[in-house]
Amino acid sequence: MANKDLLIVDDEFLVCESLKEMLTLEGYTVDTAPDGNTALAKLKDNRYQLILSDIQMPGLNGFELLKEIQGRSPNTTIIFITGHGHIDGAVEAIKLGAYDYITKPIDDLRLKLSIKRVLEQKKLLASYNTLKRRLKPWALEDKMVVGDRKMDQLLELVHTIADTMATVLITGESGTGKSMLAKYIHDHSSRREGPFVKISCGSLSETLLESELFGHVRGAFTGAYRDKKGKFEEAHGGTVFLDDVNCASPNLQVKLLRVLQEKVIERVGGNVPINVDVRIITATNTSLQEEVLRQNFREDLYYRINVVSLNIPSLRERLSDIEPMIEHFIHQFNRAHHRKIKGMAKSALQLCLRYPWPGNVRELENVIERAVILCPGDFIIPESLPAHFTKREMAPTPMPANLTLEAALAQVEERILLETLESCNWNRQLSARALGISRTTLFNKMRRFNLIDPRRLSHSAEFESQVS
Repeated sequence: MANKDLLIVDDEFLVCESLKEMLTLEGYTVDTAPDGNTALAKLKDNRYQLILSDIQMPGLNGFELLKEIQGRSPNTTIIFITGHGHIDGAVEAIKLGAYDYITKPIDDLRLKLSIKRVLEQKKLLASYNTLKRRLKPWALEDKMVVGDRKMDQLLELVHTIADTMATVLITGESGTGKSMLAKYIHDHSSRREGPFVKISCGSLSETLLESELFGHVRGAFTGAYRDKKGKFEEAHGGTVFLDDVNCASPNLQVKLLRVLQEKVIERVGGNVPINVDVRIITATNTSLQEEVLRQNFREDLYYRINVVSLNIPSLRERLSDIEPMIEHFIHQFNRAHHRKIKGMAKSALQLCLRYPWPGNVRELENVIERAVILCPGDFIIPESLPAHFTKREMAPTPMPANLTLEAALAQVEERILLETLESCNWNRQLSARALGISRTTLFNKMRRFNLIDPRRLSHSAEFESQVS
């Protein structure tokens, strides 16, 4: 498949040829197509970075072509050029994912600048991904797919403490991947050849949990017909991962403290000490400090298990992780369900970036598995996502009839910027990522529309009041 810069789609022959001539002189590789169906045929044999398309054309119109391209070639950007410019069309184009909307007669300078911005962004993104692979190849391993700076920093700390005996407390919301991080620590330690034993402290009753962890002797309780090893004995030479450690009973907390201090256990109903060589990793989705203050959790045990604390941010706090995770899950479920999905359309990805993900990575995994199974084509489209994703799309704002096209587009752009900034808690890096633009571009647009983080305004007002 050939790589080319531009494809011009317009049913007016003179428009195609004049644009091709101008852009070829600028150094771009350019193809033309007289209609949408011809453009789709060319996409089978060529990979274009950018498509310039008319809207009103015979057969497929520009909007229909846009949806087809998002499904077949989601990395291709589209700029609309039209002789029928109107506010509703411009708003619809931006909502559907077009990069720009230029009316005829075409302003050559504006078109050249728009094309240059698109291709420069793509070049920078490619350079960034290449550099990241060279500098941090460990961050791209299959089991921990990351793209966010906070997760990069977390994995750097993990690699520092992995090959030690330090106990680790992993915190974070449900579904953020605490169990996976615990296994990742084990796999990168000198204990990787030993067993990794996981048990959830919240899934069993107190008696059963103690028996599972420490084992029991024959006759210790009804149904104990023989001696049984516990998880700590099974994990000898390896790692024990205690999930939901906040659910441990007071009696169990005492026994855990003894294991940490003396490396010794006793089976339920027995009194023979058994030496165990295990590393303990714990996890919780609640604040253990608050549990200590409420006297529900032993303070001495808390400090024993909290030698190293690792907090996994929620998925909505690390939007940069969403796209690489989606690619990873698509590959994973293609193999599991014998599918051949190539990726996710840009319009569907934008919905995923704006969704708050209350179930975190676990919810993302389930959504992508469902989408891979239900997807009718080569790329996941918005219709392949759960219904509540599309319902979150921004409702169109009615525009005054006397607004010019430029002013109307500015209002739409300002609203999209503001809502994205608010949803990302005014984090510029995350907002730029969600919008598909650079941080510099975002900053310039914020300055143009005078969009200021309200927290900065409140800090400024507070400072002025103190000074006065």
